[in-house]
Amino acid sequence: MASPIMTNKIGVIVDSFQVGVREGLQKAKQVGADGVQIYAVKGEMDPDNLSPAARKELRSYIESLGLQISALVGDLGGHGFQDSAQNLYKIDKSKRIMELGMELGTNIITTHIGIVPDDTNSQVYESMHAACEELSRFASGMGAYFAIETGPETSQHLKSFLDSLGSRGVSVNFDPANMVMVTGDDPVQGVYMLKDYIVHTHAKDGVKLGSIDPRDVYGFYGYEAELDHEKVASMAESGEAFREVPLGEGSVDWNAYLQALKDIGYGGYLTIEREVGTNPEGDIRLAVEFLKKYRR
Repeated sequence: MASPIMTNKIGVIVDSFQVGVREGLQKAKQVGADGVQIYAVKGEMDPDNLSPAARKELRSYIESLGLQISALVGDLGGHGFQDSAQNLYKIDKSKRIMELGMELGTNIITTHIGIVPDDTNSQVYESMHAACEELSRFASGMGAYFAIETGPETSQHLKSFLDSLGSRGVSVNFDPANMVMVTGDDPVQGVYMLKDYIVHTHAKDGVKLGSIDPRDVYGFYGYEAELDHEKVASMAESGEAFREVPLGEGSVDWNAYLQALKDIGYGGYLTIEREVGTNPEGDIRLAVEFLKKYRR
């Protein structure tokens, strides 16, 4: 298959540099990115900690670097929206993050909502569905997208859940590596399956080395007390079940994957995420160069 000519913009997750936001923004510019994605759930980027003046100043600073915000990360951790007791807080916080995104110039917030259960009559499914219905209506009302990251379940199962929400305010942040590493789902077919919902993507690569229960990676309400992110990061770096690797070195067929995105008319960002390794800046720079090869 001939390599597709890529017209997508290249983004990087600022937090992947493992430095502060301002320094991370400068590094994003230095590695040649077109845009950035930023975590907006705590610290200096928590909506509660950003005054109107601070939001305006941050947006101006990002624009002065010649960058755009591809999306904000609004992942509130835990089990997503599986626990109805936490959903009142999480729904409100998610709305505030969506409002922050609009003020900073992006209408896309990416997140994990938890693994969508197979049993549509279960309490966990009902809790997730009710929360996502409300967030989908809220997002649609302001022209925004609350984008679920792929990986915890197959693309077909995720599509069934999205189709049931009644609006497309809840959409998809497509991560091909999560699919190949955990469920073993085919990202290329996943693009065609979820074509009506994809509004943002993560550029990441990985390999599946053995079978693993998705609940051990993403957690599940009632399955374990709390997801250990350090444990998951260790699994991705040196685990026996899967491994995150530099772009082009894993199981993602980039020619076919990028062609699929082109086929469905996706013109948004390919945003590099690097969650492992001791030299994130070097890895991200190589990832930018890898993607730019498709612009020839």
